[in-house]
Amino acid sequence: MEYIALYFIGMVAMTLGTLAGGGGLITVPAMLLMGFPIHSVIGAGKISTTVSSFTTFLTVLLKKQITFKESFWIIPASLTGGLAGGFIATRLTESTMYTVAIILLIFAFFTSFFSKADFLGKEDLRPTKVAVPGLVGIGLYDGMFGPGQGTLLLYLFNHLRISYMRAIGFVRLATFSSGFGAAISYIAMGKIIWPIAFALMAGSLSGAQIGVRIAEKLNPKHVKLLLRIVTIGLIIQLIVNSFF
Repeated sequence: MEYIALYFIGMVAMTLGTLAGGGGLITVPAMLLMGFPIHSVIGAGKISTTVSSFTTFLTVLLKKQITFKESFWIIPASLTGGLAGGFIATRLTESTMYTVAIILLIFAFFTSFFSKADFLGKEDLRPTKVAVPGLVGIGLYDGMFGPGQGTLLLYLFNHLRISYMRAIGFVRLATFSSGFGAAISYIAMGKIIWPIAFALMAGSLSGAQIGVRIAEKLNPKHVKLLLRIVTIGLIIQLIVNSFF
């Protein structure tokens, strides 16, 4: 019964995660309530998200909405951040990780009001002085903790004037890369409970495909509102978790 619950948790979380990030809104509190330790929860999330994110990226790639030529450089940038973040996370307290997450999400939320971009941009993705540090930094955060990582990436790609479906493809490639780096760190530190990781991953694979299909029908003009709602939810969740 526990594994069935984890499957549905993974499916719902990855559906939301694909659309607006914030899958941690579901996985983290649900798995903590089930009695799993925080580092094992994060480690299982990294493994499941890494695999499902790659399938989402492939789906968008095969639909020819993005090309590997313009996105391959995302891999080393996000992988570097994820590896470093995973290494750092095992040496941080839970309260420190919550504080970092809350600060980043509050910053992203208020910054969104200053941007006029609305996911209708037609720019090509390039390794600019904003894009590269942004991907490394968010990858670092993903490796450290991660809730809202996908949301932060969508804010970044919107700022870079990337259209919504293309942004989803790039976000999932970045998530795969940083998640892979973080997963290696968690595995090396012995933080993975493999049965729960596999159950969560199975659900995430289903949720990734559901999310892509919903995203294709979603009006890009409504995405920023969805992002803000998810961001507020994440901030509230993290504040509650940090005190209780």
